[in-house]
Amino acid sequence: MVSIGVQTKNVVFDSDPAAGFQMLRDAGFSCADFSLNSYLLNTSLYRFELNDFFDRSDAELEQYFSPHKKGAAAAGITLNQMHMPYPLCVPNGGGDLNDYLQQTVACKSMKLCAYFQCPHIVVHGFKLARNLGSEDAEWEQTEKFLDTLAPLARELHLTICVENLYNSAGGSLVEGPCCNARKAAERIDRFNDRHHEELLGFCFDTGHANLTGLDFESFLTTLGHRLKVLHIHDNDGVGDLHQIPFTFTKTRENTASTDWNGFLRGLKSIQFDQVLSFETAPVLSAFPEEMKFKALQFIADIGQYFAGCLSPS
Repeated sequence: MVSIGVQTKNVVFDSDPAAGFQMLRDAGFSCADFSLNSYLLNTSLYRFELNDFFDRSDAELEQYFSPHKKGAAAAGITLNQMHMPYPLCVPNGGGDLNDYLQQTVACKSMKLCAYFQCPHIVVHGFKLARNLGSEDAEWEQTEKFLDTLAPLARELHLTICVENLYNSAGGSLVEGPCCNARKAAERIDRFNDRHHEELLGFCFDTGHANLTGLDFESFLTTLGHRLKVLHIHDNDGVGDLHQIPFTFTKTRENTASTDWNGFLRGLKSIQFDQVLSFETAPVLSAFPEEMKFKALQFIADIGQYFAGCLSPS
């Protein structure tokens, strides 16, 4: 039986994490995606700006997040996935910046994931196709980086999950890393065979898939057992808006912008039995604070609807 999860961002705050986790539980969630990427923002990294959050020692970071771990446990919320800060390779960012991201931020993120007893950590592949001339060359650099993380992933019993991304070109959004399901499946298998353990999996992002025109059912069917976690959210096909499913339509007849039927058929065909995890944090800042709980309940209700669709006939 699948579970329902959502991001901690815009719900769980450092000032009182226990209250946020309890709100998630009361709204109908049993799992959460811990938004570690909120502590080192991509908008800053693309400006070559760092903060000192990950300069803390491992022990200091565990102490910082101890209230979060206790709050999740008290509320009965399982942290099933975590999002590592991104990008981990800033194009034209320089060696010092990228070395810090790949050697310090990545490793400390994985240790925090293990501290939370969270089994999956999502990592963005490098967006370097334009710089290197091909998607294959881009993956080669990502794979070299993932190889450096493999021993720690094995030690901590973690699965690293790459996700389908988009990129921009000429003012339009185009396919980014990991948008070819066949290649992704082959690369994951090759990586795991080389390391003699299942250390690499996939995170399917519905919003990115909609932006890049992927065939949801075909993509998920091709991934099969390699699919470990989900980022479920909606958009208009133009911007990465991270909104509630069924929000956008293509026609006045209300044809959904996102192929939710294909999504569900794909999940059902591979007998997906993990967590239906929503990546809808921006929704919660769009609604008035007084409506946050009801918005969370609505998202959880959609998760229950999806779960019902995946139940054996």
